[in-house]
Amino acid sequence: MKKRAAALCSLAALTGTAVPAAGLSPTASTVPAPRTAQTAPAPPLAWKKCATKAHPSLQCASLKVPLDHQLPSGGQITLALSRVPHTAKTSQGPLLVNPGGPGGSGLTMAGTVAKALPKEVAAQYDVIGFDPRGVGRSEPALNCRPGHFAPVRPAGIPVTPALEQANLDRARAFARACASKYAGVLPFIDTVSTAKDMDAIRAALGAPRLNYLGYSYGTYLGAVYAKLYPHRVRRMALDSVVDPTSVWYAANLRQNLAFDARHKALMAWIARHDSAYGLGRDPAKVEAQWYAMRRALAERPAGGKVGAAELEDTFLPGGYTNRYWPHLAAAFAAYVKDKDTAALLKAYETFGASGAAGENSYSVYTAVQCRDAQWPRAWRTWRRDHARVHAKAPFATWNNAWYNAPCAFWPTRRLSPPDVSNSALGPVLLFQATDDPATPYEGAVTLHRTLDDSRLVVERGGGNHGVTLRGNACLDRHLAAYLATGEVPGGSGEADAGCAALPDPKPSPARQGAAGRGALSVPWSTMGA
Repeated sequence: MKKRAAALCSLAALTGTAVPAAGLSPTASTVPAPRTAQTAPAPPLAWKKCATKAHPSLQCASLKVPLDHQLPSGGQITLALSRVPHTAKTSQGPLLVNPGGPGGSGLTMAGTVAKALPKEVAAQYDVIGFDPRGVGRSEPALNCRPGHFAPVRPAGIPVTPALEQANLDRARAFARACASKYAGVLPFIDTVSTAKDMDAIRAALGAPRLNYLGYSYGTYLGAVYAKLYPHRVRRMALDSVVDPTSVWYAANLRQNLAFDARHKALMAWIARHDSAYGLGRDPAKVEAQWYAMRRALAERPAGGKVGAAELEDTFLPGGYTNRYWPHLAAAFAAYVKDKDTAALLKAYETFGASGAAGENSYSVYTAVQCRDAQWPRAWRTWRRDHARVHAKAPFATWNNAWYNAPCAFWPTRRLSPPDVSNSALGPVLLFQATDDPATPYEGAVTLHRTLDDSRLVVERGGGNHGVTLRGNACLDRHLAAYLATGEVPGGSGEADAGCAALPDPKPSPARQGAAGRGALSVPWSTMGA
């Protein structure tokens, strides 16, 4: 599942053959042991000022790493790094941060995290951000098929063979474009390679061990790093946890059910605020109006831009954070009650539209997920599984299916995900909201059991994705204490500590509020998530 406004697969067509890519030489489908020796010591990083108004202390550097870590003397790629240096007299070393994705840029995240942590904690760390291989300012940066999400796309629900074929053609075209443009790179855009890049960053920083804060997909990346380099982990905090046993096809199917439940929560919130939105007090009837809006937009896209697929793109971010609910509700009400498309178009541009950065993020997202794990090759498997889930979760099941469908035609050999179970780590701190749809709660419980010395802090009743450093003082106290001293909660049972969720937002002062606002910040990225 994607996160729009930042980001958020079978057989070659319907014939049963994969699309080959000339020149590909995929590595074996097992995770090789990391090399313990470097061919040469990493040169010191050349940090330069790259301050912004929001992040005045930010510095930037670049690091060359092997394209193929099994051939360290072969071709190289460049990673873009950022840093907010420590200011305390003594340092606890680097705190590497990752926003998730896969495909999320982490350069500005260093400044965001340094600002959001308590000053006395941030002062003790060099907060390090990075654009993972293929992302943003790292080179090469992938953009497989510019304009892939240009409106208006075919509606997702395959109610006719022609609609299904149109979406299959788009998915196949994306996979072929990636194979054509990046044949020599795609076999090395994967989670294990990125984890090895993280250790190269550690070495270039001259640090014997890493501290790490990862969100969403970044939790899986952190778990893989810890499996490869347990002796290199000092402290590790993981927020909104990927289930490491279900990457990635099964995880996406489960997400569809969870996002549908979260969409129902939005509809119920709108019903509770009928005085603001005027769509009725019955959540089921409010939801029926939303689906009627989707059917109408499939026939007549708003402003020639917002069809059924774009409407789903616009409302999906409401599953990641309820901070968007007032703006989405206002656009919904304006369309239904006043036949006003302006608010809906504004909401689409704010939450749903995908520019060059989104295209880059999606290209890396697809490259990583399609390479990381096994996906069905036979489209009939996809059709059967998604039809079954759509019957229970009609909000975005097919939207998510087509988002991931290039994996049905992906040109590289699939890897087998590593077993991330670990008994060699010190305490790892996990954070999870109970109703998070992007990384459902059960995944955090699974990783908690998989990492022997982990602790799980739960936001009870919370449905947002990425819960620390977002205003919940209880959660943030646990994170700050852990980073400051290594302190972890000592509870027992499924979770070791719990915090109450923040209250849902209030409606906007005016129903037109969504149309009058500029772009809003979005939650840190998620896995396909």
